[in-house]
Amino acid sequence: MTTEHRGVRSELESLTTEAFRPELAEIDTLPTLDIARLMNGEDAGVAAAVAERLPQISAAIDGIAARMAQGGRLVYAGAGTAGRLGILDASECPPTFNTRPGQVVGVIAGGPEAMVTSVEGAEDSAELAHADLDELGIGASDTVVGVSASGRTPYAVGAVEHARALGALTVGLSCNAGSALAAAAEHGIEVVVGPELLTGSTRLKAGTAQKLVLNMLSTITMIRLGKTYGNLMVDVRASNEKLRARSRRIVALATGAPDEEIEAALTATDGEVKNAVLVVLAGVDGPAAARLLEESGGHLRAALTATGG
Repeated sequence: MTTEHRGVRSELESLTTEAFRPELAEIDTLPTLDIARLMNGEDAGVAAAVAERLPQISAAIDGIAARMAQGGRLVYAGAGTAGRLGILDASECPPTFNTRPGQVVGVIAGGPEAMVTSVEGAEDSAELAHADLDELGIGASDTVVGVSASGRTPYAVGAVEHARALGALTVGLSCNAGSALAAAAEHGIEVVVGPELLTGSTRLKAGTAQKLVLNMLSTITMIRLGKTYGNLMVDVRASNEKLRARSRRIVALATGAPDEEIEAALTATDGEVKNAVLVVLAGVDGPAAARLLEESGGHLRAALTATGG
């Protein structure tokens, strides 16, 4: 074993997410239902671990929203499961919140190929992270969120360090206390979920914790940016029949208007849900609704207030 390998092994052994649990050493001999109960019991504690970090998560969201309101982007950077979760969250933002192409982005060590296969050694390269961020042209209006269960992955740490040097807002999301990733970022979020059911398999509790936090970062940021009206997705992009039906339902829930009026409003606004709600509630036409929303920065509630609605 080389000195380098010994160093990495020693580092991993010090991480909570890598800890071995002797009490589970014979888990493979248990009945399936017992293993399922064990896993379920493990997962039950993840939300509580996230709850302990809500102040840090909220502070990060306020920072992200402030920069995105000025035209900035939200970029997730990670390797393996962490990188895939970032790309998943980013890919859901256009249909859910009608975000611009490239407004929320995920980059993964090893590139798109790494979404489905392991790219050997990619996570160990901070330089790859630098190159990926440089390709995006990261600047001061952007936010980069490094995601790593261990909190030591060179790709994630390198992404945060490079982004911070470029003036971007940085967030470090890990599942170990005292992580290099959290230390490198302006906003460190360490959700300590403890050792995994399978030793070191951080796609389990750690992955679930990361998914919960990423849900919060994107969803609450979009709420802050006016992408919702109450708990309705008024910026939803109606790209298929299910979403077109959802669009009509959202307008109905927001306005209480009859079907004929809803259809007329959606026709007048080229299917834009937020505009259609404004047409119904404020009694304006399609172009006026578009102008009012532009003047209010896309915030439907503010546009309604401006019309006295």
